[in-house]
Amino acid sequence: MTPATAARLDSLFRDADAAWPVMGILNVTPDSFSDGGRHDTAPVARAAALAGEGAAIVDIGGESTRPGFVPVPAEVEWRRIAPVVEALADGLPVPLSIDTTKSEVARRALAAGAAVINDVWGFLGDPAMADVVAEFGAGAVLMHNRDAVDPSLDVGDDMVAFFERALARAERAGVAPGRIALDPGIGFGKTPAQQVEAIRAVGRLRRRFGLPVLVGLSKKRFLGAITGAPVERRGVETVAANLAAAAAGASIFRVHDVAEHVAALKVFDAVHRPERRR
Repeated sequence: MTPATAARLDSLFRDADAAWPVMGILNVTPDSFSDGGRHDTAPVARAAALAGEGAAIVDIGGESTRPGFVPVPAEVEWRRIAPVVEALADGLPVPLSIDTTKSEVARRALAAGAAVINDVWGFLGDPAMADVVAEFGAGAVLMHNRDAVDPSLDVGDDMVAFFERALARAERAGVAPGRIALDPGIGFGKTPAQQVEAIRAVGRLRRRFGLPVLVGLSKKRFLGAITGAPVERRGVETVAANLAAAAAGASIFRVHDVAEHVAALKVFDAVHRPERRR
């Protein structure tokens, strides 16, 4: 990691509460639920566009994690993202995040210039993931996940227990605590009602762990359950839910529509924190 990238990374996590950074989603998969196949032919241009729209970080995914997804081998996942990471690592003005659960993919991506690993199993899936992140001094997004939905579950309690285990593993491996964000895992192992409760529990996570919280709810199914909108028409719902998450204490927002969220968060900031505008 270059000194310039390290400085951007530290600023991203340290200043998240003040800046409300937006993470732009770039999926180079044929089967992602919202944009599968859309950016396969011009992913580098799309990443540059996301940065131009105000994304503070770009998150690249080579394996879909949509409900019912079919896992792909690490070699296939790496083959999908390698040209994008290699093309962007030195040229994009914002850090690169890699959405992966595989330590082998993480290692290759970090060696190629990525700066953050976005792990949807929060270091509790691949046992080597925390060690790889620590080895490279990378940042990490640790997401809450479950193997199965349990409607009777207190999702707030489950998230706290999950993150206690995840952060213990991060500490043992030597991951820098100042480069960790937590993600309540909207859309993963939860009922629609539990997705909403997970957003409400963001403040509890902040108080308990003192770390920035990233929300990744862009166009998710629970929004359609609320309004009936199909995935391609959930833009307004996504902005509304992210502003609710910001009010609850979220700091980083992983979205498909970057420009809209940058603008919405500026307006929300002007109203929610007027002292910053004086």
